[in-house]
Amino acid sequence: MKKSKRPSITVQKTRSYLAWNDFEMILVIATAGSLSGASRALGVSHATVFRRLGDIEQRLGVTLFERSRTGYRPTLAGEELADTARIMDEAALTAERKVAGRDLEPSGEIWATTTDSLLMGLLAPLFTQFRHKYPGIVLDVAVSNQLFNLTRREADVAIRPSNRPPENLIGRPLTTIGQAVYGHCSLGLNPGESIETLVSQPWIGTGARLQDSALDQWMDNNELKASCVYRVDTLVSILSAVRSGMGLAVLPCYLAHEYPDIIQLTDPIAELEYGLWFLMHPDLRGVVRIHALMDFMTDAIRTQKQRVAGPFLR
Repeated sequence: MKKSKRPSITVQKTRSYLAWNDFEMILVIATAGSLSGASRALGVSHATVFRRLGDIEQRLGVTLFERSRTGYRPTLAGEELADTARIMDEAALTAERKVAGRDLEPSGEIWATTTDSLLMGLLAPLFTQFRHKYPGIVLDVAVSNQLFNLTRREADVAIRPSNRPPENLIGRPLTTIGQAVYGHCSLGLNPGESIETLVSQPWIGTGARLQDSALDQWMDNNELKASCVYRVDTLVSILSAVRSGMGLAVLPCYLAHEYPDIIQLTDPIAELEYGLWFLMHPDLRGVVRIHALMDFMTDAIRTQKQRVAGPFLR
């Protein structure tokens, strides 16, 4: 008896015209608004971005961007693919954060960001102590006066001064930062001087990029802006100018306290107080190494609460 043949089964594969990196390319061009901006963001040449975009449009058979002298603007199709790329990018970041939370031992790498003044005046020795306690954890510290985007994983944690920490982050208040007026001992001024008597002295102000609106308002209210002979945009640079005898300045007490050649001339100024915060993304709350750093810094900084808040002169 002749056996009948089994009917053959054909598995049809869905053809995909776009790969993951194609979506990334579309999103970067849409965000940058130009090929040159996209090339800088991706770290590739302008020609590479031009060639890859042309290849993507050829495969799809549609134009994704309108070209003009002002740049590249997404067409309707380009905007739809850019929106899809944003969803994909956010999903990948969420998955990465969740996977990062599955470690069981305090080991691995932590990306932390803080300011130059906090690192110099407070955190550097504490980071050393932390490394001795947790040798399996590597700290990668980005020093910047700009707040990194923790949601985008530009950093895992931030240790920063703020009176309004971002609501989308988990925050732990560490202590209060006090600020006072300081001057070099060579100026012959005495602790306890009133602001009114100090107006005639040369002052050091903050540059525009330091973005301390509270200090700017305080100096304006006390008519000190006209007395500024020098402005600079980092607290470490202001400290250096004070130590050179250039003039008076408001400095965080934790930063100025260690230098015997400069004198604290006023009590800590109440309206210039800042909270010091440990901040992280909610998806990292279960990561052992992150909690190890947060708990260590909480204990270590709170033991120095009086020095950070600043001593009163009376």
